[in-house]
Amino acid sequence: MKTLIVTGGAGFIGSSFVRIAIAQGYRCVVLDALTYAGHRPNLQEFEGRPDFEFVHGDIRDPSLVTSLLHRSKALAIVHFAAESHVDNSINGPAVFIDTNVKGTFHLLEAARTYLQSGLQSGGAPPDFRFVHVSTDEVFGELGPTGKFSETTAYAPNSPYSASKAGSDMLVRAWHSTYGLKTVVTHCSNNYGPRQFPEKLIPRMITAALAGGELPVYGQGLNVRDWIHVEDHGHGVLLALEKGRSGETYCFGGGSERANIDVVGRICDLLDQRRPRGQGRYRDQIRFVEDRKGHDFRYAIDDSKAVRELGFRRSYPHFEDGLASTVDWYLNNEDWLASIQSKRSRQA
Repeated sequence: MKTLIVTGGAGFIGSSFVRIAIAQGYRCVVLDALTYAGHRPNLQEFEGRPDFEFVHGDIRDPSLVTSLLHRSKALAIVHFAAESHVDNSINGPAVFIDTNVKGTFHLLEAARTYLQSGLQSGGAPPDFRFVHVSTDEVFGELGPTGKFSETTAYAPNSPYSASKAGSDMLVRAWHSTYGLKTVVTHCSNNYGPRQFPEKLIPRMITAALAGGELPVYGQGLNVRDWIHVEDHGHGVLLALEKGRSGETYCFGGGSERANIDVVGRICDLLDQRRPRGQGRYRDQIRFVEDRKGHDFRYAIDDSKAVRELGFRRSYPHFEDGLASTVDWYLNNEDWLASIQSKRSRQA
């Protein structure tokens, strides 16, 4: 059975990828430190299966990563693990450098030595590759027009995006210097089930249901392109299977929306599905001071992925995907309660 080591596989995007990969016949060894955003119940349906293994550990532990590679004879590392919240990076950047930059370095070194020793002993597959999942935020911000692509120059504006840009450059260097087979992917904003409620969509859903304020930065005019997490996961699997070594691929949702429009649509969906006793959920919206370095607009040109990988979106219409996402949170309030309880214990 083809084995993948999936770092950060208990998180929102990583766990969605694990579902997709196992459905396609892969065995997934998930390595996750279970920090506040990693949630093992995201993978509970796979517990005890021969095509799944969970390892509670840190990507910054090179001996652990090396032992996992050799023991599993992994075909690839698919690297999702990262600190990823911009506000948190502004308030405490050190952990972002430590995890995103140093952690990626340790993974790359483990992969390099695994491949070198494997080629000598026959233990590692010669086509082993390292798939590094990055973000569109490394490109900075866009004005009213244009889109990011694989040739866009890097211009990170937050400690988070700078740390991801640094890790991207390490991956590039390990490919160029050591010949490690690598693929880097960039995506636009993800949404869908099991997203940690610090992010915009689940944060608004949970705050609205709790009767709290719905804080929107500035006037809510910042624009993001939204991709459903399952579409992103399928894109990463395509990059693993079909991507050219040393190349970069972008995945977008083709769904640009201003933040205030997203929040307003969430409120409308909740009005339909779980109406308040009085008033509307839009009454809870409050505009707050904009955050530092808040990029105005992101958008992705994923024509290269469409052309070279055959990438296609299963959720081409954001409003439909958003409605199903709201329904998932309404139908899984036990999940919300468990992850919020975990967050409270770790605070």
